[in-house]
Amino acid sequence: VSRATQGRLLLLEAQGSLWNGSAQLVLSAGPGSSDAKALPSRLRWQLRPEWRGNLRLQVEAECCLASPWVWRLSPSGSALSLEISDTPFKLPAQSLTGLGTPWNTLQLGGVLRLAGRDLGFEWVQGRLRMAGQAEVVLDNVSSRITTLERLGSYRLDVQSDAQGQVQLNLSTLDGALQLSGSGGVTPTGVRFRGEARASDADPGALDNLLNIIGRR
Repeated sequence: VSRATQGRLLLLEAQGSLWNGSAQLVLSAGPGSSDAKALPSRLRWQLRPEWRGNLRLQVEAECCLASPWVWRLSPSGSALSLEISDTPFKLPAQSLTGLGTPWNTLQLGGVLRLAGRDLGFEWVQGRLRMAGQAEVVLDNVSSRITTLERLGSYRLDVQSDAQGQVQLNLSTLDGALQLSGSGGVTPTGVRFRGEARASDADPGALDNLLNIIGRR
């Protein structure tokens, strides 16, 4: 897991086996990072082979999942598909500080929620295609580098176009910090262009934060 994510996702203090075990899931900025952050509870998994070479992974975490999260991996010729159950996932926004810059500077408070609907991915001849959609919501976001108690709530919509390419759209649900942007996942990586601005009611209170987010 560490090698596959370049040290950004770690499974520490593992117990059990590949088929039935548990570990402490840790977010990290990579090798040598001092900002690693663990999930509030351990991650438990069950991995089972199924018919036709399929693999079924069931994940449980008391802190973040109300019910088991099921991932099913299915090979078919030169293609590989992944189906993910619609179980919602939530995480304290503070956990993102483990990923390093800029999260360790922003020191966010609030809750991150991930929900999918008929979500699936397919790798065909080295190309990624997506089916269904997902929604990432940051609720009641705050930051230690601003005097405001609350910045707002935000949503990132992840969905596929007619060709199965992943499209991203960021919007503001409410709040003093207004965020917007769009982009997508291409064969060469993620491309995203966004804008952050202060609402008319709180222009000066967000100056420091806007300077960290990007160029004026």
